Amino acid sequence: MLNHEINRQFRARLNEDRAILMPGAAHALAARIIDDMGFEAIYLSGAGLTNSYFGMPDLGFVGLADIAQHTSTIRDATELPIVVDADTGFGNALNVRHTIRTLERAGASAVQIEDQVNPKRCGHFSGKDVVSLEEARSRIKAAADARQDPNFLIVARTDARSTLGPDAALERAALFIEDGADITFVEAPQSVEELRAIPQRLAATPQLVNLVVGGRTPILPFDELEAMGFKLVLYANVALQGAVLGMQTALRHLKSEGVLDEDGPVASFSERQRLVNKPFFDDLEKRYAIKDKG
Repeated sequence: MLNHEINRQFRARLNEDRAILMPGAAHALAARIIDDMGFEAIYLSGAGLTNSYFGMPDLGFVGLADIAQHTSTIRDATELPIVVDADTGFGNALNVRHTIRTLERAGASAVQIEDQVNPKRCGHFSGKDVVSLEEARSRIKAAADARQDPNFLIVARTDARSTLGPDAALERAALFIEDGADITFVEAPQSVEELRAIPQRLAATPQLVNLVVGGRTPILPFDELEAMGFKLVLYANVALQGAVLGMQTALRHLKSEGVLDEDGPVASFSERQRLVNKPFFDDLEKRYAIKDKG
């Protein structure tokens, strides 16, 4: 399916009454598993990418080239819409324009731009700060103007809750809507009351809520968040945290027992090949095989 058709369908889906439960993927294999499990959209997490690609914390180490590369490989692995975390856009409004153009070409269906200072930090870390309102709005205006496909979506995230308070965060998000944001994302609300206020105050656009396992935002059931009015319920790194536990479990078994076969805590060899679509490539190999002319 062509990117513009994926984008058109994603925008239409967001206009429905039902919310979307969206896991994060740090790489193409995770994206294939998310697709295989029947989810409707994928989030390319900057934190997950930094953790898995560099083995480092989410403190602004990832760059545009890294994100574009992984967006491209995920797009090749799935036809699900990809919401891409582009941090602060990597500079001023001109850099944001370049970031949007680059990630749209790479296959993103939506790109998230936030209002933190550079270098950014994970939204659930301490020590964050945000840029001035004027600079934050310039980023969103540049992002909205840069897109080429009208169905390509701009997600405007604010981290102002941690430094300026919940009301200031909601005020920023409302202004981002005026600046062209299609989806707004108030990061790290810290109570159920704060969660409930977000879709009530920002009803003009779909709202994204980020549930970080172990983070600052209360973890509520999907149905409750949908009833509040959220359209995207994001678990940005639950697949990564599950994979970490799975690797630790398998390696602990290997270290203690000195042996591990398919009866151990691992996926089977055949399941691994199915997930990376080996039968498809086997068929291609047969199609393009050079026949013996002798």
